[in-house]
Amino acid sequence: MSDSSADCIFCNIISGKFPADMVYVDERVVAFHDARPVAPVHILIVPRAHIPTLNDIQPDDNILAHVGQVARQIAEKFGVDQKGYRFFINVNSGGGQVIFHLHAHVVSKAV
Repeated sequence: MSDSSADCIFCNIISGKFPADMVYVDERVVAFHDARPVAPVHILIVPRAHIPTLNDIQPDDNILAHVGQVARQIAEKFGVDQKGYRFFINVNSGGGQVIFHLHAHVVSKAV
């Protein structure tokens, strides 16, 4: 898979070239329903900046703190903040990453 932002499905979603069911948008991230959900709530939180993997985050970038705050807001919005949800990031192929643009999952079966 290419690390190029021109080929990146998430970059194309962020730019509006590809459709997505958005649930959250701000100046740093977007969040939308996963196209292949594994649970009733399965939202992806994607930085607007093309960062291929967690390993590519720079030491002075606080994007993960922001993604975590957005995850909490999404969990509240979908009513799973108290029932329970998973929040995770897959890193590289061996960690299950399929699209090489950093993204976090908010997943819950507790709807």
